[in-house]
Amino acid sequence: MSNSFNVINNNIQEIEADKNLELQGQIENLLKSSKVVLFMKGNADMPQCGFSANSVAILKHLGVSFNTFNILNDPEIRQGLKDFSNWPTYPQLYTNGKLIGGNDIITEMYKSGELQEYLKNN
Repeated sequence: MSNSFNVINNNIQEIEADKNLELQGQIENLLKSSKVVLFMKGNADMPQCGFSANSVAILKHLGVSFNTFNILNDPEIRQGLKDFSNWPTYPQLYTNGKLIGGNDIITEMYKSGELQEYLKNN
C-alpha cells in the first residue's frame, strides 16, 4: 500500500531528555528533536498501553518518521509536559513543536483523512 504523500519511511527513534537543562529547556529540546514527536507510555517497539500502541500503529501505517519519548522513565518530564501542553493524558502527539492531541484526536483525524493532510502540509 502506498501513501498519497511522500513522507520519509518510518525512521523511528527513542529520545531522552538533556538533564543538564532546566525542565522547560528539556521539553523544548525534545520537541525540536524531530518534526513529529510522540510522548507515550513505552516505546514504539513495546508500547505500555493500548492508546500508545494505537497511536504508534497509525503513524507507522502512514509511513511517518517520528521520535518517541517514554514518559514512564521520566516523572519530571511526564508532569512538566502536562503543564506545558495543558493536556492531561498520554500519548501526546506534536508536530513542529505544536500539540496535535492525544490518541482520541489522532484516531479521529486519521479516520477522516485530516491527519494525513496535516502531516503532509506541516
